[in-house]
Amino acid sequence: MRAAAESLHIKLDEAKSSALLKYLEQLQRWNKTYNLTALRDPDKMLVQHVFDSLAILPQVESILYKNTVKNPLVIDVGSGAGLPGVVLAIMHPEWQLYCVDAVEKKMAFVRQMAGALRLENLKAVHGRIEKLPSFEADLVVSRAFASLLDFATLAGHHVASAGRLLAMKGQQPDEEIEALHSNTEWRAERIEPLSVPELDAQRCLIWMSREGNHEPK
Repeated sequence: MRAAAESLHIKLDEAKSSALLKYLEQLQRWNKTYNLTALRDPDKMLVQHVFDSLAILPQVESILYKNTVKNPLVIDVGSGAGLPGVVLAIMHPEWQLYCVDAVEKKMAFVRQMAGALRLENLKAVHGRIEKLPSFEADLVVSRAFASLLDFATLAGHHVASAGRLLAMKGQQPDEEIEALHSNTEWRAERIEPLSVPELDAQRCLIWMSREGNHEPK
């Protein structure tokens, strides 16, 4: 965990490291009964879930702080077992994190983690994102939730006027980007390669803003 944080240039103190490991331990335990994730191996869970979620932190911090958002509201759509929402909530207790998923047992797990880890900034919402009232969030993030077009169509109304959508993807999805541009007001304004410690796979981040709303220089 420390080595991964160092490679990502993330400050990870003992309390946050302990919370991440406790989350991983509980995820393994709940997974035996509730099938929260297809991964079963603890090492793979650590890399493909925790490290993968940690890897986006420097980029997210950069955008939010560049926009001078002091106490940002971040929505994790299709959160599943709380990825990356729980990880972000642990790393930034001053951020407000809402994990949203249509599967109740997964949100029950996130609620349990909020209590067990004393994360007062973490909330779990059971429901379909397109049917919920607008959160007016600074950032709405998804990890393997849907195509860019579906993500923007279903979750775009939850983004504040100056906010952004952020999709965590594998290879750069050129066809999805074309469909997004052809059918919505949303634009892929920035595509960043993502390096996940100990993961030998292509990953990238797709930052999306409404047409006319571009990243500040």
